[in-house]
Amino acid sequence: MTGSIPARPDRLLICDCDGVLIDSEAVAAQMLIAELSARWPDVDVEPVVMPLLGLRIERVLGDSAAELGKTLRGDEIEAIRRSVEVAARDAPVVAGVEAALDAVSLTKACASNSYTGYVEAVLARTGLARFFGDRLFCADRVARPKPAPDVYLAAADRLGVPPQACLVIEDSVAGVAAASAAGMTALGFIGGGHATHQHVDALTAAGARHVFDDMRRLPALVDRWLDSGDAFARASTDMKGDESWQA
Repeated sequence: MTGSIPARPDRLLICDCDGVLIDSEAVAAQMLIAELSARWPDVDVEPVVMPLLGLRIERVLGDSAAELGKTLRGDEIEAIRRSVEVAARDAPVVAGVEAALDAVSLTKACASNSYTGYVEAVLARTGLARFFGDRLFCADRVARPKPAPDVYLAAADRLGVPPQACLVIEDSVAGVAAASAAGMTALGFIGGGHATHQHVDALTAAGARHVFDDMRRLPALVDRWLDSGDAFARASTDMKGDESWQA
């Protein structure tokens, strides 16, 4: 299906990379915590780092240092960023994502807060690049990273699709906030190794119209969005074992 003409060229599916396509957020978090703990052995960095996932690594490090009353030199921030990217490059794909993308006959784009080179490398390694081609929009190519809407607006503008005709899949509060600010429908995904069901409230508060935890449900959610226009007018959840909504 990926080589065929999209059934709905007037609609666009935009996926975040880390935590949606690649199950890398847990790996990134572990590396960030290890790097900061080695530098600051007198403090517990995990409770500070975890809520910041989804922001640019530089922002995570800067905000963590500020909250803990610590400092990081520019070369330290760059070294930590590179360590995180190296670790995350080998993370597995999110379970079920390849089959889900195959089943969705929409034009697909990837919008990430990571650097372009990293996103290109992980999508090529995992074989997911075939779904996105050159439709990659990364934070190093826009003025402001997520939670600003720049990366999503860039995707819509270049692909000629109005923001209200874009469906975004995001795993982070920053990403959902960015998509919502862009005027797009955002769905929250919590099926990655780093996510918990407690993340539901945070994603919903950020603007997610629906939260789900199994990528196999993505095609039905896309169909629901296509068939009924604004199918997610009221925030809802779709979890394994939760039969409150049947796809």
